[in-house]
Amino acid sequence: MKALVKTKPGIGNVEIRDVVVPKTGDDQILIEVKAVGLCGTDIHIYYDEYKSNPPVTLGHEVAGIITEKGKNVKNFEIGSRVTTETYFQTCGECSMCRGGKPNLCPERMSIGSMVNGGMAKYIVVPAANVHALPANIDFVAGSLTEPLACVVHSVLDKTKVMPGDVAVVSGPGPIGLLASQVIKESGAYTVVIGVESDLKRLRLAEELGADQTIVANEKDPQEIINELTNGQGADVVCECAGIEASVQTCLKLVRRAGQYTQIGLAGRTVNFDIDQVIFKEICIRGGFASIPSSWTRALKLMEQGKVKTDPLVSHSMPITEWKKAFDLFKEKSGLKIVLTPAD
Repeated sequence: MKALVKTKPGIGNVEIRDVVVPKTGDDQILIEVKAVGLCGTDIHIYYDEYKSNPPVTLGHEVAGIITEKGKNVKNFEIGSRVTTETYFQTCGECSMCRGGKPNLCPERMSIGSMVNGGMAKYIVVPAANVHALPANIDFVAGSLTEPLACVVHSVLDKTKVMPGDVAVVSGPGPIGLLASQVIKESGAYTVVIGVESDLKRLRLAEELGADQTIVANEKDPQEIINELTNGQGADVVCECAGIEASVQTCLKLVRRAGQYTQIGLAGRTVNFDIDQVIFKEICIRGGFASIPSSWTRALKLMEQGKVKTDPLVSHSMPITEWKKAFDLFKEKSGLKIVLTPAD
């Protein structure tokens, strides 16, 4: 089968290779991949900005059909439509694992970076990681369960969003648009900030329920947020762009004793005024990946129509066109790009 592989360390070194179909262990499931999302993490791996273990097949946002299962797997049947969590292996013994935070296990190995991922015809994953897709969610929409689970973890597990809060989401990419929907569903007044090149994305944010959008290089976000909050500042800010200017803006917009959650990966060192953290007594959190309960919530939100993932998909193309997909991502010419496997 053909797979998109990071072949060795260094910038680039990504190509289509012929690889063998993986074997299924006793406690594992073989998934025939029907859709796999292209994530910013894949781009960071391309540029060697995110830890990986080459040669390794990329891709961790997976939806597909079970085609084989190990002898110990009881809860799933062949032909079931599923998605999967990303952790192929954790130690199960460290304080993070035992404390219900497998995302922070120092020995964690995830699909698409440390072990072979879903940008191929088939992928093997632990059966314990697999979730059934709701009947009303197709494979393309279902491949976005993973980014939604990450957002659920960052916004609902790590951040306390309350009804009536004024919440700012900076960066209207796929993660920002998912965060906006989750925040809106939590009862907050939701403001999404982007730049002039994000106009289509900002319009989509409004269609998906955002109360207000701001084009940062046309209007001063601080003036608008001050008007909304009587000069107090936003109760919650979620930085989803991973860009230094966005980080600095979010620190300015958050109120005294407010909450700042960093979701976007920058891939490099970012400068910001750390004194503001002290002067405002800001609570800063990072939201990294997801935990199992995030997946349960994410799938319920999708099933109930409270968070929509399909409107975020701008392109669907075969994995053999990965270069075009990566270019579209880097140029922000698309929104969410989903790849389909080749034999």
